[in-house]
Amino acid sequence: MKQIFAALILSAGLAVSVPALEAASPLAGRWDITVATPHGTLIDWLGVTEKDGVFDIWYQPPGGNVFRVTDFKVERAHLSLILQPAADGKPALTWEVDAAGDSLTGVQRRGVEIGQVKGVRAPALNRPEPKEWSAPELLFNGKDLTGWVPVDQAPNHWLARNGELINESHGANLKTTRMLDDFKLHIEFNCPDDGNSGVYLRGRYEVQIEYEPLPNNPPERRIGSIYGYLTPSVELPRTPGKWESYDVTLVGRTVTVKRNGVTILDKQEIRGTTGGALDSNEGAPGPIYLQGDHTGGLRFRNITVSVPK
Repeated sequence: MKQIFAALILSAGLAVSVPALEAASPLAGRWDITVATPHGTLIDWLGVTEKDGVFDIWYQPPGGNVFRVTDFKVERAHLSLILQPAADGKPALTWEVDAAGDSLTGVQRRGVEIGQVKGVRAPALNRPEPKEWSAPELLFNGKDLTGWVPVDQAPNHWLARNGELINESHGANLKTTRMLDDFKLHIEFNCPDDGNSGVYLRGRYEVQIEYEPLPNNPPERRIGSIYGYLTPSVELPRTPGKWESYDVTLVGRTVTVKRNGVTILDKQEIRGTTGGALDSNEGAPGPIYLQGDHTGGLRFRNITVSVPK
């Protein structure tokens, strides 16, 4: 996924000290968040850790990548954030939120525009891996788009041809009508040079596909990453225009990814939703969705899924 929120990214800094609290801060934790704005509902995520009065805060905007917030103020259960400083004639993007139990509520402001922030504590999703999985089932029949629907109102350029699922030009994203909880996914893809796409697990966690120039993306946002969160442990050759495969196992929020048969992420925890998530309800089943809003020319085939027996 490209840095469509690049202006939001603040330079990483050290965790900021605040007066020590007598007990653990009610703000501490991972928060699944929606922001209701005049232009629609946005999907965000916030991670707050606190130790001995020192806070470390990470924010995932609706698009782009997760980043550390350095401009904030904590007053007991109240948190003030500057997520984007004023620049180029645009007012700052700020939050004023309060934690109460398992809820986080408050206001987002950008100039006179106001959004309502609502968050809940993200579920732990700690589950053992199933002892047995079903036989692989087709998610794409190779003939038509049965079982798949466009995600948004952008022009739909997806079609089925010669056993392949093809996105001819940038436009709508595409998702399965089938909703999945824990699963094993096999998918083969062919990404052209300078192409960018992704496979979203439960519609919330993006496994990146890209062949953009290397300087465009740091390792945690390159092919095979969980976008912005998890960097592949093995760097494989970059082969634009050739068929490759992902084999992904997702149990709770624990993910294993094999690329071309090589394990590049081994039972790693996904901390939160990635940019472009369909919703913030991490505890619910969700679809597989393919990103089509960046570039065209992406091709997919042999998409199957296994589920726990």
